[in-house]
Amino acid sequence: MPRIPRYIATLVASSASLLCVSTTHAQQRMVTITVNNLAPTNSVSFAPLHFGFHNGSFDAFNNGVTPGAGIISVAEGGAGGQWQTDFATADPTATRGTIGMALTPGQSRSMSVLVNTGLNPFFTFASMVVPSNDFFIGNDNSQAFRLFDASGGLLINSIGQSARQIWDAGSEQFSVAGAAFLVNGVNAVRTPQNGVVSFNFSELSGFNGEPTAAGYNFDSQLTADQAIYRIDFHSSTVVPEPATVVLLSAGLLALGVAARRKRQTR
Repeated sequence: MPRIPRYIATLVASSASLLCVSTTHAQQRMVTITVNNLAPTNSVSFAPLHFGFHNGSFDAFNNGVTPGAGIISVAEGGAGGQWQTDFATADPTATRGTIGMALTPGQSRSMSVLVNTGLNPFFTFASMVVPSNDFFIGNDNSQAFRLFDASGGLLINSIGQSARQIWDAGSEQFSVAGAAFLVNGVNAVRTPQNGVVSFNFSELSGFNGEPTAAGYNFDSQLTADQAIYRIDFHSSTVVPEPATVVLLSAGLLALGVAARRKRQTR
């Protein structure tokens, strides 16, 4: 079997390295997440959105099941510290974040994050619905939203939520005194409910007329199919750093020139 010259083997190895770098960057996407409150004027607002791009293993809660501390940390007050901790434990390579501040009717906010689409093709989210004692939106199926295909292409441009998709954590009983976001409510005041997670939006009308922390008097106005929230996604390819490409290309060019000279001297 003929021996492969060393310079050819080196050239092939360098080419493979360049291909590897290109493939790695092909999996990186800069993703802009935009959240929109679509609820009617003076209706529900939303606490900061907790989100994560992950491998599909993080299951935050389940319909009809007693809520865990993670989802309760979102549903009761919106802080979501335990939710974030649970997420990090379940999937250490996930890209997690929070789009902060309360989102009142008509408002929108955006945030951009770098995502490895090969490692983290799935999207999970959770946000408290206010005013409430323990209402929230989020996905109970960890693989409900696969955002990226195998090549990193965006499969989903937006996720919409209607009033019928509002969850009741079942962890705290309804009361104005213990409701977050109300002038007459204190979030720390709570009466345990010891229930299970279920859909529930009709109870929100019990807060009608109450002044909110945002300065408006609450008026639910919600019907089952009323659009209340939308998450939009925009993805762009991350271009490799010019210095990296130039260095690799220069190395390959030098190897090619050396190989040519070596052949000419024979």
